[in-house]
Amino acid sequence: MASELRTVLVVGTGLIGTSIALALRERGLRVLLADHDQGAVRLARELGAGEEWQPEAASASGESGSGGSGETIDLAVLAVPPAHVAGELLALQRNGTATFYTDVASVKVEPIERAAQLGCDMSTYVASHPLAGREKSGPGAARAELFLGRPWALCPTPDATPETRAAVLRLVELCGGNPVEVDAADHDQAVAVVSHAPHVTASAVAARLADASDIALGLAGQGVRDVTRIAGSDPGLWLGILSGNATPVAEVLEAISRDLAEAATALRALADGDGTVTQELTQLLKRGVAGHGRIPGKHGGPAPAYVVVQVVVGDRPGQLARLFQICDEVGVNVEDVRLEHAPGLPLGIAEVSVQPDAAAVLTKALHERGWQVP
Repeated sequence: MASELRTVLVVGTGLIGTSIALALRERGLRVLLADHDQGAVRLARELGAGEEWQPEAASASGESGSGGSGETIDLAVLAVPPAHVAGELLALQRNGTATFYTDVASVKVEPIERAAQLGCDMSTYVASHPLAGREKSGPGAARAELFLGRPWALCPTPDATPETRAAVLRLVELCGGNPVEVDAADHDQAVAVVSHAPHVTASAVAARLADASDIALGLAGQGVRDVTRIAGSDPGLWLGILSGNATPVAEVLEAISRDLAEAATALRALADGDGTVTQELTQLLKRGVAGHGRIPGKHGGPAPAYVVVQVVVGDRPGQLARLFQICDEVGVNVEDVRLEHAPGLPLGIAEVSVQPDAAAVLTKALHERGWQVP
């Protein structure tokens, strides 16, 4: 069947490309790797992501779609920045490199439109985007399980054949992603709200810390770490993403700016003794709570109401393992866990999220075993 993939070419061995390669290798597929950065290819290969693609050997074999040993490349995955997708696609298609093609860039309208303008064969191409990532970049940050249960947007054009759609869908399934078919423009609007604008906002908050006093940084807690975590990503990578989705991101940032400007005006008035503005601030905070509550839970749908059990954890090997072992012993499932370190002290707080009816069970078990539960 066309959807049965055996050999996949991954062009671009960064975080996403290498993670896809690792996932496919775990499922027994042959994976070929290509990147302009030979160091990245070498590291990805050393991590077990596949073997380096030899296009010269493929050409010498006299067969299109060859992996270099006469074996057909079923699917080429373009894990390159949005601005480079169309050009790479055209070059690969002209050489008959693979039977089907997809890209995994985080912007969809621009690559699709550019590919059509260049004359790419749109019947063998389906644009896609796995909504998964980390604040780290490069092949060294790649994980085979990166896409497990994560949404993976598919944006086929009307020209895409059923066989092409099936091949790309099979890729998503092999990587453990959750396929979601969506219009390209709707996709770009959506990621502007849930990914791109939040990244710029986090960067703006983190930028305030660059000139902050040592006193302020010494008082930094988990809140500012949560808000600014994604701001540590590669600026060059994000410039390419934002450039490809500039208008939708700008619209979201303008809306956020209006909210922030109104909040600043209200706070100025409050500082001058005008207590009537508290209602405006309260409404913004309530809207924030409502928006946060709409973020899907770990299994999709509305986020469940978990109870957080706080546990003091020593900063030494094996402590978290012991904590999880206790959870296992008393039959409590850990729904989520966060760590907050205590600056200057050899300990921290583990915040263990559990089902409401399990909180008392876990708390009792921890007390009985000598753990500090604040």
